[in-house]
Amino acid sequence: MTDLGVATPTVAGAGDKPAAATGKSLSVVALRKTYGQMVAVEDASMEIAAGEFVTFLGSSGSGKTTTLMMIAGFVEPDSGTITVGGRDVTRLDPQKRNLGFVFQQYLLFPHMTVAENIAFPLQLRGVPKDEIRRRVFETLDLVGLSGFGNRKPRQLSGGQQQRVALCRALVYRPPVILMDEPLGALDKKLRDQLQTEIKNIQRELGLTVIYVTHDQEEALVLSDRIAVMRDGRIDQLGTPRELFERPRTPFVADFLGAANFLSGRVEHHTDEHTLVRLDTGGLLRARQHALAKGARVSVAVQPGRLDVCAPADAFCSGTVQSVTYVGTLVRVVVNAGANCSVRLEVSARSAPEVGGQVGITADPDNINLFAVESDG
Repeated sequence: MTDLGVATPTVAGAGDKPAAATGKSLSVVALRKTYGQMVAVEDASMEIAAGEFVTFLGSSGSGKTTTLMMIAGFVEPDSGTITVGGRDVTRLDPQKRNLGFVFQQYLLFPHMTVAENIAFPLQLRGVPKDEIRRRVFETLDLVGLSGFGNRKPRQLSGGQQQRVALCRALVYRPPVILMDEPLGALDKKLRDQLQTEIKNIQRELGLTVIYVTHDQEEALVLSDRIAVMRDGRIDQLGTPRELFERPRTPFVADFLGAANFLSGRVEHHTDEHTLVRLDTGGLLRARQHALAKGARVSVAVQPGRLDVCAPADAFCSGTVQSVTYVGTLVRVVVNAGANCSVRLEVSARSAPEVGGQVGITADPDNINLFAVESDG
């Protein structure tokens, strides 16, 4: 093993920004994977630009990890193509794709030092010793571990070990870095910190990153775009704002923002709004939708987009069932009748009292309507 241990490494060009590592584009077309009768991934297609951060978001069994493993080369697709920087890699072995991979399990070699762990992929590629040393120290400096090269993994915290795993994926400058729930084993405070560090590094170096998580908040914080997956398919691919504010399906509205759903019927259209008569009796204004008068609809609105108001000014009203303080926000549940409970997130300063009567309102632009089958 090449000796890379030094107590206080001196980085070549210390004080300068690390050498840029520009990511490459990735194209996935009609990927399909089955296991017997079970379809794990069906018709997964997307175009990812060089330097873009895209997250696969979904619950267990949604197909997100299987899709990532097909891109990595660990799982062979039944059909479809994978192209990296214009090069078809669909049938190449994982090592020939030259992609970086960061797992939830750190998978560091316990008998090697931090520097040796990071150097390992460079040694496999026959990189000269001086270049290995320079890249290892440069990468350690990038993640704030400049003085840790001589330590063994057991001497590091979980967060430090994950930084080393990230260094090992960065050091050989792969065209795309794949991350499979890399922060899942860490506590929330450390996850939040590493999310910021990962995003800063990705932007600074222009990396192309594909990230897998089931954590909605993590996806919103990190991603340029998010692919919400369900039952092996991509339900919607878009920016965090597009998905949160303009979900195309009830599933996306619920999964990404835990939306409230109210039933009703389109009563009228104005130049600016669609008016919906709720089953609870109230009249609601939503942004303009191309829905026929009389159509049955499901009204979706996020808890944080609702406001408490006087019952006379509301589209629905009811009795406050519970009030839960979560710091600056308060989570409120209102019984709106007809077996309908509405969840709100409001400022602690405007929190209602349990048992009180309140009205509920929202900006029409924050309300999404989804057509449902007619009940006749």
